[in-house]
Amino acid sequence: MRVDPVGESKGGLLYLREGAQARALRYLHTTVQKTHTHSFFELAFVLNGEGVHVTPAGRDPLRRGDVVVLRPGVWHSYEECRDLRLYNLCFGPEILNRELAWCREDPGLGYLLWTGPMAMQRRGVLNALLTDPRLTECVDHLDALAELGSESSLTHRGDMLARLTLALSVVARAAREGEPAGPTHSAVLNAMRLLEERPAHPWTLAELADELHLTSGYLVRLFKSATGLPPMAYLARHRVEKAAELLLDTDEPVTQIGRSVGWPDQNYFARRFKAHFGVTATDYRGQFATNRAQLRTKSASDDQG
Repeated sequence: MRVDPVGESKGGLLYLREGAQARALRYLHTTVQKTHTHSFFELAFVLNGEGVHVTPAGRDPLRRGDVVVLRPGVWHSYEECRDLRLYNLCFGPEILNRELAWCREDPGLGYLLWTGPMAMQRRGVLNALLTDPRLTECVDHLDALAELGSESSLTHRGDMLARLTLALSVVARAAREGEPAGPTHSAVLNAMRLLEERPAHPWTLAELADELHLTSGYLVRLFKSATGLPPMAYLARHRVEKAAELLLDTDEPVTQIGRSVGWPDQNYFARRFKAHFGVTATDYRGQFATNRAQLRTKSASDDQG
């Protein structure tokens, strides 16, 4: 029996089952959608209606053409919804580490998925506004991706990735407007990879610069020009995202999770996590992990059906 890789919890929250590539689904919110989080990337396209989107970065009114990019681990909710019609595009982060790894080097896509939402004030959230022609173009790609939802990812992976890339490219062009032109410096890309591959390592700026054969000051200037953050602040962003994933998907003690992402001092870990997500690591797990556990159980039972 074929199982749809997209599921929905009793509370109406979207989730991806293991092995899912990318999916697009339409949603209508008439009142409030409760606060939730997920371990995949989500882009929410506003088709019609109004509402307020609430994230750790603040409260943003929504209207037609708005697009919200959410990195994994970001909690969010919708309030004051009046026939708020969304098209949700969801895909697992493993896609970016495999098939779409080249996106990091593309000026627009790199900004959309990495450097933009990872900036200091955005806390994993990025907003863009599409003109009607651009929104129509995106909807065409999302409709095609939605039609592929019942197909096997083994036989239609290329189609799914193509439609995903096309939709992301349209949003990237809109999000990138007004930002400095040109590709991200290769040293910045290499630094990002090093930090993400070894988050538990006790990195120092001097060590990272030595790895890249650069002076510390030059590396900081390059990194801040590309991301708005110095390298160690970028590492902190990555560490809290990884910690959020472990809080949701494992039963490891909070103290152990702090150590595993490179923060053995529990008090320091607690401060950094709350500064990013607006809640403590313990509260984050308490609010969201139970729902995730139920989703995993539901997914397992469905797979047996």
